[in-house]
Amino acid sequence: MPAKPPERLFLDRHPTPIGVALLVTDEAGVLRAFDFEDYEPRMRRLMRLHYGATPLAAGPAPAAMKASIDRYFSGDLKALDEIKWATAGTEFQRSVWRALTSIGAGETLSYRGLAERVGRPKAVRAVGLANGSNPVALVVPCHRVIGADGSLTGYGGGLHRKQWLLEHELAVQIERP
Repeated sequence: MPAKPPERLFLDRHPTPIGVALLVTDEAGVLRAFDFEDYEPRMRRLMRLHYGATPLAAGPAPAAMKASIDRYFSGDLKALDEIKWATAGTEFQRSVWRALTSIGAGETLSYRGLAERVGRPKAVRAVGLANGSNPVALVVPCHRVIGADGSLTGYGGGLHRKQWLLEHELAVQIERP
């Protein structure tokens, strides 16, 4: 478990080119969840699972966090690296989520490749489940994991967003090698 769970969580909404983002931050301004407005019920269930009865109230996310998100969508693919994030979850889940951050923008990796990165090459299904329960989408880039055959597989924010994000990152890489 992380050192100390947050005492309060704040929910902010932020427009992006692919829908209104939900930003959940703690009292220190650390990102605890990122999702999209059309998946808010799922995000709230995930927050209860990870943080129990910790209150979730409307409140602003740090301006610097929102600026980093805006810069990412404007083509600065490294901007998300500036966002501080933390999660609850099991040690295995957190190891998978840390490994996701090693997949660079414009790159993709199969579930098997991700399992190998966490040192559990036979745990492909478990890695897939951990990937699917990533509470900090976009910033912890689970959208960069694809099927072994190169096909787009599930994405909590919808496959249309996964496709958009991968195309966005690839287009920026081509424009700015």
